[in-house]
Amino acid sequence: MLKFWKKKPAADAPPAAPDAVAPPDPRPLDVATAEAPVEPLAEHVDPSPLAEVADVPPAEEAEEAAGPARRSWRDRLSGSAFARSLGALFVRNPKLDDALLDELETALITADVGVAASTDLVDRLRRRVEKREFADAAALLAALRAELIALVAPVARPLQVVPAHKPHVVLVVGVNGVGKTTTIGKLARRYRGEGLGVILAAGDTFRAAAVEQLTTWGERNQVPVIAQGSGADSASVIFDALQTARARGVDLLIADTAGRLHTQSGLMDELSKIRRVLAKLDAEAPHEVLLVIDGTTGQNAVNQTRQFREAIGVTGLVVTKLDGTAKGGVVFALAREFGLPIRFVGLGEGIEDLRVFDAAAFVDGLLPPALS
Repeated sequence: MLKFWKKKPAADAPPAAPDAVAPPDPRPLDVATAEAPVEPLAEHVDPSPLAEVADVPPAEEAEEAAGPARRSWRDRLSGSAFARSLGALFVRNPKLDDALLDELETALITADVGVAASTDLVDRLRRRVEKREFADAAALLAALRAELIALVAPVARPLQVVPAHKPHVVLVVGVNGVGKTTTIGKLARRYRGEGLGVILAAGDTFRAAAVEQLTTWGERNQVPVIAQGSGADSASVIFDALQTARARGVDLLIADTAGRLHTQSGLMDELSKIRRVLAKLDAEAPHEVLLVIDGTTGQNAVNQTRQFREAIGVTGLVVTKLDGTAKGGVVFALAREFGLPIRFVGLGEGIEDLRVFDAAAFVDGLLPPALS
């Protein structure tokens, strides 16, 4: 029994041994040193200024970096019928023969390039094929791209605001539903961002809520809008806006007009009246007549352009909605038929998606140099 009681302290000895080792093992010091660095580290990493600087700008930069990629010409135009049909034609590396050229001509016509423009283009390529200028379909594709760029390059002329006019008067015309008022809002944003003084004229007094829509754009862009009640005389509204713009010395006056069908002679005559009324204050006004065309309307856009040009003398085009179901070829048809400057194209609903027309970027978007 005595041995039994002696073994107990011996059994208790091991806990004592660790206790003896524990103090030298700086256990309390470990806790202190662990806690001391953690708190200061938290203070250095946590401060809100650092968090804000680290988090917000990268997010904004990421959006800006992602924005151009999402809104590139190729990304916006790759879904068009033009891109799909011609892409499918060349991606299979077809044999160079008359059958391929016939398919190419059909694809161009169905993409709204127009019969005359498509026939001329393919005939030029056919003569070069007969001369054996192309080694393969890839060489034919490069030649086609060059022909398309050459067709639209002469009309890729941006709108120039002449400072001496004070104001430079831009009259925006088009049929209902083409995105005319929205285009005006985007133009106001663009030129105000360039430091120009801008005034808008709500000349579309025919369509319900048109004045309210333009007023909303004016408030969003912090641009004054000259307006009267619904049903007011459009020429009178725009005349008042010109007087106001001259009195304030602004750089640019953009005037909306009633959307009308090109077959409605009465409404088309109203456009001529606007021109006559503006001439009483400025013999050169309007300095620009922008016709807004819906890119999804196909060859009907050619008829609209012809009628509006005869009625009021169109000086520039804006082709909208090219990012949706538009076939895309109508731009080539307009360039060949009229040679009017294409000032802008609409590639989306965002404010930045109203782009200055770039011939090479447009063709790249429809028909990239390398197809896979």
